[in-house]
Amino acid sequence: MAIIHRAQLTPGKQEVVTTWLASQPWSQVSAGDTIEMVGAFRFDDPAGEVGIETHVVRRADGRILQVPLTYRGAALQGAERHLVAEMEHSVLGHRWVYDATADPVYAQALASTILRGQAGAEQYLDVDGTLAPLPSSVVVHGFGDPDAAEPVITTASPSTEDTPDGGAVVTISTDGPTLAVYLTPRPAHGDEGQLTGRWDGLGDSVLLAGIV
Repeated sequence: MAIIHRAQLTPGKQEVVTTWLASQPWSQVSAGDTIEMVGAFRFDDPAGEVGIETHVVRRADGRILQVPLTYRGAALQGAERHLVAEMEHSVLGHRWVYDATADPVYAQALASTILRGQAGAEQYLDVDGTLAPLPSSVVVHGFGDPDAAEPVITTASPSTEDTPDGGAVVTISTDGPTLAVYLTPRPAHGDEGQLTGRWDGLGDSVLLAGIV
């Protein structure tokens, strides 16, 4: 499960996401553009050390993008060029924010969710030490086998490419399965080996990621 704290973040998540997207050519977001934060979903780090959150955002022209991030209490060795931002969390302290597609903990969680047919992490809001259920604004579901073995991933090397529809996809090479993360989600068919998502007002689910 994912525990959400009532906290002050400096800078805030929208500022972090907007600034980072403006530095990524695939996003077609420019400095000064406004994006809408549609929602987010989380995966669970069994070790409880890394926050894993994917933001779903809408550009001014209506195009949907997904931005997977990981939040760490210490710098991820060797991932300097994938650092998105550093922020102060009023409860957890200093946090290093990374492009999750370069983080093995994200790759492990994504692969497990897909291969084992799982959902995103259940979220709880910490209210003075009491955990209150917090509905996810984006609901995700993996299409796989619940009895499948847990994948083991310790490396993640992302490569981003443009797609013919004007979008972008990241291929993550790992020491386990190869993953595809559709930075611009596409129509979903619920095939095995895929992660789909939906949110209020969307209509049909969209394809977010898959096993290559």
